[in-house]
Amino acid sequence: MGDYNSKITVAVPAGRLFSYLADVKNLPVYMPRLTSARPHGGEQVTVTAHIDPPDAPEQDVTSEAWVRVVEENKSLEWGAAGPHHYRGRLHVAPGDEASHSLLTVELHTEQTDGPPVQDGLREALTGIKTAVENAEH
Repeated sequence: MGDYNSKITVAVPAGRLFSYLADVKNLPVYMPRLTSARPHGGEQVTVTAHIDPPDAPEQDVTSEAWVRVVEENKSLEWGAAGPHHYRGRLHVAPGDEASHSLLTVELHTEQTDGPPVQDGLREALTGIKTAVENAEH
C-alpha cells in the first residue's frame, strides 16, 4: 500500500484556483495522459486516458471515477475502482501572499513502486500550476 503527498505554490488566489480545479472538465488540461473527463450523475465522471504500458501497445482506456467537491474547506476528493484502490484528496489554502495559493495533494494507491508514483504526482502538480497560471495571465 502506498500513501503519497506533495505541495506546490501556485501564483493564483486560492478562490480562483479552487474554482478551476472544482470544474472536472478542466482535468484533461492539467492531468498527464488524460484526454477527456465527462461528468454525469452527481459525483460520477467518465475519464479517458492515453497510456503506453511497457508490456502492451499504446492505447486509450476509459473508466469510471468519482470526484467530490467540498466547498467548505476548498478540497476535492476523488477515486476510481480497480486493482490499486486509487483515491486522493487535494486542498487549496491561501499562500503567503493574497495572489498565491498552496496546493496540497494526497494520494493513496495499492501500487507500491514509489518513485514512479511520486514522479506522476509531481508531474500532475506542475501541470496544475502551469495550466492555472496560464489561464490566469
